[in-house]
Amino acid sequence: MAPRVRYELDGHVATITYDRPEALNAINAEVRRDLNEAFTRFREEEDAWVAIVTGSGRAFCVGADMRGGGGAAGAFKGTFWEKPTVNSFESGWEIFKPVIAAVNGLCLGYGLTLVTWCDFVIASDRAEFGFPEVRLGVPTIVGAMRLPQRINWQYAMELLLTGERFGARHAHEIGLVGWVVDHDRLMDEARALADRLLAAAPLAARTVKEMAVRARTLGDTEAIRFGETMRKVVGATEDAAEGAAAMREGRPPSWKGR
Repeated sequence: MAPRVRYELDGHVATITYDRPEALNAINAEVRRDLNEAFTRFREEEDAWVAIVTGSGRAFCVGADMRGGGGAAGAFKGTFWEKPTVNSFESGWEIFKPVIAAVNGLCLGYGLTLVTWCDFVIASDRAEFGFPEVRLGVPTIVGAMRLPQRINWQYAMELLLTGERFGARHAHEIGLVGWVVDHDRLMDEARALADRLLAAAPLAARTVKEMAVRARTLGDTEAIRFGETMRKVVGATEDAAEGAAAMREGRPPSWKGR
């Protein structure tokens, strides 16, 4: 069976695409497995520096496929229900490379949970967002953990506790979305942002992202000690030497990721 999540590397930009359009990219065991494989490849592939995640067809991802009986958890080895743990990107894998969500349509439940773990969100003007779980009689868990960290508490609770859908413009107003663009320009705008991110030295960028994530749960002194240690490590890389040389010589740097 063909993968239900596509992975394409163009230069240093990986595009990860939900590819089950006939089911509005609902998550079943196969999609979950393929999504994990795609993000594992992105995490481990040396030439992949930035990712764009999007959906094929009319939806980004409408959440778990409840018709299959297993929903997003599926029924394969390593799922949350077999062994409760962080087992995927959307549940909190540590991937410190930048990730852009290019939301092309409906983005609900499980799909929105993934979006809340992305660094940037660009939405089509046709996009809609929501956590419908409470209207189905079940709680949103990871979404409830993460959404109040990204947006104002009351707006987060409105999304989580009403189960209503919000359009792209409102999602932008409350800070869930960074940019709303014309639908036909969505992937061009996402790629333009990815290309801007490639101007940064990749190891330095990953360190900054890791610092931003870890500092939220560290005291100030511990965060500074961790950060200064990471500064020394990254300062000893080939890219750090290249950045200094490029500045002295008045030319753009040529990053190698090492």
